[in-house]
Amino acid sequence: MQRNKYWFICLLFLITMISCDSNRVFDEYKSVPGQWDKDSKVEFKITPPDTTNAYGLFVNLRNTEDYKYSNLFLIVELNYPNGKTLKDTLEYKMANPDGTFLGTGFTDVKENKLWYKGYDEPFVFDESGEYTVNIQHAMRQNGSVDGIDKLEGITDVGFRIEHSQTN
Repeated sequence: MQRNKYWFICLLFLITMISCDSNRVFDEYKSVPGQWDKDSKVEFKITPPDTTNAYGLFVNLRNTEDYKYSNLFLIVELNYPNGKTLKDTLEYKMANPDGTFLGTGFTDVKENKLWYKGYDEPFVFDESGEYTVNIQHAMRQNGSVDGIDKLEGITDVGFRIEHSQTN
């Protein structure tokens, strides 16, 4: 009986922690099967709730110890409903100088929440309708012009929108 009570309390705590993410507006992951091909774009369709409030936009990644690099280059494309496109090439630090991965997680999978937009100035979805976000890796070997065809160690790519802290 005591054991069942312990499990119930743990389950209740876990449900409470998951449901208390009041900043979340959108949060979705897509799996990367095996290796992330350099020509493969991970796509997210988003319909923001309004065109007046500011938001923080994040790229979320899960990586394993098979990821061989200390940084990550991404091309993130934000397509507006009326045809406007913002395309950014971004670099993120993935590991400390000693090789230990950044991110959270107790297993060999680390989860990284990486700023995309809204950190230096508020980001407002100023058009109503559906937006599309495409995320693609842009990794290269040092000294090489050609991209890495198959990137290992990235298991999931996600996109997250949060209410801005400035609202």
